[in-house]
Amino acid sequence: MSIKTVSGGVCAAKGFRASGVHCGIRKNRTKKDIALILSEVRAHAAAVYTTNLVKGAPLTVTKDHIADGFAQAVICNSGNANTCNANGIEIAEQMSELVAKELSISAKDVVVASTGVIGQPLNIEPIAAGIPMLAKELSANGGEAAAEGIMTTDTVKKEIAVEFTLGGKTCRMGGIAKGSGMIHPNMATMLVFITTDAAISAEMLEKALKHDVQSTFNMTSVDGDTSTNDMVTILANGMAGNAEITADGADFAEFMKALNTVTVYLCRMIAGDGEGATKLLECKVTGAATEQTAKTVAKSVICSSLLKAAMFGADANWGRVLCAIGYSGANVDVNKVDVAFRSAKGTVAVCKNGAGVEFSEEIAKEILLEKEIEILVELNSGDCQATAFGCDLTYEYVKINGDYRT
Repeated sequence: MSIKTVSGGVCAAKGFRASGVHCGIRKNRTKKDIALILSEVRAHAAAVYTTNLVKGAPLTVTKDHIADGFAQAVICNSGNANTCNANGIEIAEQMSELVAKELSISAKDVVVASTGVIGQPLNIEPIAAGIPMLAKELSANGGEAAAEGIMTTDTVKKEIAVEFTLGGKTCRMGGIAKGSGMIHPNMATMLVFITTDAAISAEMLEKALKHDVQSTFNMTSVDGDTSTNDMVTILANGMAGNAEITADGADFAEFMKALNTVTVYLCRMIAGDGEGATKLLECKVTGAATEQTAKTVAKSVICSSLLKAAMFGADANWGRVLCAIGYSGANVDVNKVDVAFRSAKGTVAVCKNGAGVEFSEEIAKEILLEKEIEILVELNSGDCQATAFGCDLTYEYVKINGDYRT
């Protein structure tokens, strides 16, 4: 069985349509600021949410709406987050009701999301005006427009779709994401919407998503700030016609592979498009005694501001890698640690058994000038491994966030 990439984003799977328009939340009329995804039939639904104690009202509403394991539509606005607003719940419920009325579905089957500046009053009027436009624009080719409609400081659209087989039936899964700053998930600090026509029970869908995010979105960091209003949702409408997955087994394993293909791709896009970033960083930890140790080390390295700044400057300052490992809290024998940097230009070993080794600074610089850098950490203490996704820290990040609100 193989998984192949196809076009279409969230509309690649049978029965899904999407749209994205400018409704007036943003002043810039060239930027879409609201998106809609619709399944022809009610779909099984699952979601994971930010752990920030300050949560956007849409998360509370969505959690209530999908408590029965079903959803049929997703509505998301960008440009102004529905967070820390006195009437936030009311606005989120209004969005659901407006969508439900326009599409002749139940308001309880609507997933609501919102992203943008936090703490600014959100006016329902442009949203109310935009929903009929969204409904009119719904299309099987609308995945790209929806991907645009959820962008904030993102510089590129983030979407992918894959095709795979379950029980002899061809299935598809697609996803779109937004995320550029305020990215440090402890589930989750971005918006991700995934659709699939595979038949899978709500319980197994939730199990798949919660397991997958531990090694994907929860291993992604741009700036160490855990956001307030973001989540990852998945809708499975069963229109591919495969026998419904209700337990562990070969089909569930294949579904998990497809899901992981989608989520890893989106993680890399989010990390590589970090605010002001010029490079995608991946810290690959091997030889750990436990998986948790590997994850802790990888996340610590990818979150180090000093290491991120060194990668921006193409400086092979490997001491910053060891420093991050040392304060990570993981139980590591630092005298066994090896470190290397790798890119399309080659690999350079910079540390062996916790101590520096001779290497060419010129070759290292050439390797680190590439757009995608791997930081290889071998702990030499076991068989477990983990990968974390991040980006470099640049002058532009401060410029973007210095006047983000004004």
